[in-house]
Amino acid sequence: MKVMAAVKRVVDYNVKVRVKADQSGVDIANVKMSMNPFDEIAIEAATRLKEAGHASEVVAVTCGSMPSTETLRTALAIGADRALHIRTDAELQPLAVAKLLKAAVEREQPQLVILGKQAIDDDAGQTGQLLAALLDWPQATFASAIEIGAGTATVTREVDGGLEVIELQLPAIVTTDLRLNEPRYVTLPSIMKAKKKPIDTVSPSDLGVDPAPRLKTLKVVEPAARTAGVRVADVAALIDKLKNEAKVI
Repeated sequence: MKVMAAVKRVVDYNVKVRVKADQSGVDIANVKMSMNPFDEIAIEAATRLKEAGHASEVVAVTCGSMPSTETLRTALAIGADRALHIRTDAELQPLAVAKLLKAAVEREQPQLVILGKQAIDDDAGQTGQLLAALLDWPQATFASAIEIGAGTATVTREVDGGLEVIELQLPAIVTTDLRLNEPRYVTLPSIMKAKKKPIDTVSPSDLGVDPAPRLKTLKVVEPAARTAGVRVADVAALIDKLKNEAKVI
């Protein structure tokens, strides 16, 4: 079984992002970038499936500009066998990414595609679901456990009411939640080995996909600063402030 894992280059989760002066977007100049944490979980899950004997090959794929190659190298260091870079400088939105991944799936013919449930830059949480719709494949989102059977994948999902267990017929799409696994620490020998693993590069036009954005960002603003709290003398004063100042009751 071949497994494909999609990864994305995003601003590192430890960085405090700044909005550009013209409010056109987030300033990423001279900012540390890294693999989306949910995608790191996805590539770890794919690697563990191979180590358990359920997968014969793990292919990492990303969409983005030249620096995204660094993210693929990290995926290869974690355990992917080879990588596919769909290189474009266009602003990529979830639908365009899903179309590019669909073309990559048709090219590679994997039996299982694993993605992070969302990217921490836009928090859209749409790509996996859009990809499943475009391919007409079964999907399981927010996975906290994956078990592979004979032509099936049993996935435990985290839902509002607890846990839901569903069985999918392969090929299928799975998006990962935080509790699926803890990604391994990438060692120096793994990084050196990753440099020898192949990365194929294609363009959206090679795949017959137009990645042009369909949505326009009008303005990006920072959230309003929270005001300092106050102490109240008694319950009556608390109720008065909640009713007349905060207007929440």
